[in-house]
Amino acid sequence: MTKNLHDLPNGHISTCQICGSSNLQHIMGFGHLAPCDSLLWPRQLEQAEKTYPLNLVRCTECSLVQINYVVAPEELFFPDYPYRSGITSTLVGNLRSTGPTIMSRYDITSGLAIDIGSNDGTLLSGFRDAGMDVLGVEPTNIAEIANKSGIPTIQHFFDESLAAKIVQERGHAKVVTAANMFAHVAKLGSLIRGVEALLEDGGLFVTESHYLLDLIETVQYDSVYHEHLKYYSVKSIIHLFNSYDFTVVDVERIPNYGGSIRVYAMKGVGHSIKESVGRIIADEERAGLYGADIYEKFSAKVRKSKFDLQQLVTQARATGASVVGVGSPGRAATLLSYCKIDSDSMAYIAEQSSSLKLGLYMPGSHIQIVDEKKLLEEQPEYAVMLSWHYWEPIAAKLRAKGLRSKIVIPLPTLRILEA
Repeated sequence: MTKNLHDLPNGHISTCQICGSSNLQHIMGFGHLAPCDSLLWPRQLEQAEKTYPLNLVRCTECSLVQINYVVAPEELFFPDYPYRSGITSTLVGNLRSTGPTIMSRYDITSGLAIDIGSNDGTLLSGFRDAGMDVLGVEPTNIAEIANKSGIPTIQHFFDESLAAKIVQERGHAKVVTAANMFAHVAKLGSLIRGVEALLEDGGLFVTESHYLLDLIETVQYDSVYHEHLKYYSVKSIIHLFNSYDFTVVDVERIPNYGGSIRVYAMKGVGHSIKESVGRIIADEERAGLYGADIYEKFSAKVRKSKFDLQQLVTQARATGASVVGVGSPGRAATLLSYCKIDSDSMAYIAEQSSSLKLGLYMPGSHIQIVDEKKLLEEQPEYAVMLSWHYWEPIAAKLRAKGLRSKIVIPLPTLRILEA
């Protein structure tokens, strides 16, 4: 196996993205879906929409769960990409605490911290406020927001050549982070080799990704979309880093995005490994994450959740009750398309006034995204929480603002919260 295995071509892939095995078990298919963040302007509603196959498979060799089609990164992460990490209060708190947590855990007090896929700089602000020098790398126009807020950010896709330029201009980094983007990268080999070049000896590369065990246990099928190429177990991510000059020394489960895994990889081999690594691998083994049965049960739960939501929406519309959505994360595109919920059955999706998505339409379902003021004015019968993984703080805020609608939590099992 060569490291070039981790630099994926666009299009269908028939082997494991980490170990190259052709022993891939089909878990479930979602059909052909549009990329989840390719939101539409009104004029685009009359045009043909690009869709790509979305199938979930698992490697029986290294345990990586993955999709088997690569959409060109430039199409997924385009300049006007509409996602901002700094507008969801729960996520902001989680991201800002990342830097101080890493620094405390590894006794770091100064030096350069670099965040790859840094978005609006929310994560780096925690490092900055704790006394670190910081630098972001972000390919979309969100980089402008970060720069305006005092977080120096390079607007570019990260690769080995950019890493060499940064080292020349800024020196080596003590910490490199990749939060909620490490599973998105098609040219992952180039990224890891670039991080190797960036870090000083013994430096830390800290990644955060949706965690496979959380996805399975909480039926988070909506987190399966084209941006998410991989769904890591600890076993699979160790297999990945063993191909490079890194040692996975520590792991922890964190609540971000409905359940994520934070992995600490130290530059160099032979470093001391904390008990957390073996403990979480043991948890994976006990849960049956390396066998077929857990995935068969997962797909059955997904089909049941789809039926339950479809039934609620259909019955509501049949009786004249209004149904709207709350929150428009990328994962909502998968849920809406898979459940065949469109603008005929869901009137609109309410978002915060600060969202970059207002006035746009969800890909696939073509449901308009509007200011949450409309939700509060109209008080529809049902409000489906599409950002269900953060439903508690969102629901509390909406209730405090006067929302009387029944709030529907679609996953892991459908629940209805009365006013």
